[in-house]
Amino acid sequence: MSQVLMPKATAVWLVENTTLTFDQISAFTGLHPLEIQAIADGEVAGGMTGLDPTTNGQLTKEEIKRCEADPAGRLKLSVRDVPEPAARSKGPRYTPVAKRQDRPDAIAWLLKVHPELQDSQVAKLVGSTKSTVQSVRDRSHWNMQNVRPRDPVTLGLCTLKDLNDAVDRARRKAAREDAARKKAGLAPLEPETEAVDPAEADQPAVDPADEMHHDQDG
Repeated sequence: MSQVLMPKATAVWLVENTTLTFDQISAFTGLHPLEIQAIADGEVAGGMTGLDPTTNGQLTKEEIKRCEADPAGRLKLSVRDVPEPAARSKGPRYTPVAKRQDRPDAIAWLLKVHPELQDSQVAKLVGSTKSTVQSVRDRSHWNMQNVRPRDPVTLGLCTLKDLNDAVDRARRKAAREDAARKKAGLAPLEPETEAVDPAEADQPAVDPADEMHHDQDG
């Protein structure tokens, strides 16, 4: 039985570029559904370049569309006598030293403007780490008092195409998860709204005593 070439890289591409279910991708690549979920969450294969199975003859675009329209459908492998392409493992984005101090600002902007992005996506866009993203999110970053949300594209930390691609992937993932929850009879997930607005990061701290006094005056 023929097997998919480079299944993990292929799974990365299918997760990022299609609306196929995790089960469909799992059945095609031979990876466990939980591993597909971890890839979608950015916990596995982070930084790996996806391998488009339509470019090496293993899958047709028509076959992908057929299964996108039918969640119960299973992708059929197209066997071709083609050489196995070399995969490049893309590490974290390199950020010039002069721009690294701008990364917390860019992270704050992304968390504010695109809350649908996962921490792993934000980190990848600006060349940072998930722990740094989390520290900005929960306002525990060591330099939080100086953080001001600024567009990472304007700062030169990522391209507009990279940003748009990340947002599209996040929205496809959300749509896929909502469809799965609907199928299971559950209510769709609501966007997170309890996160602290990063725009408040550059506001002066309010003394609790002053705030209490203000409430009494009101």
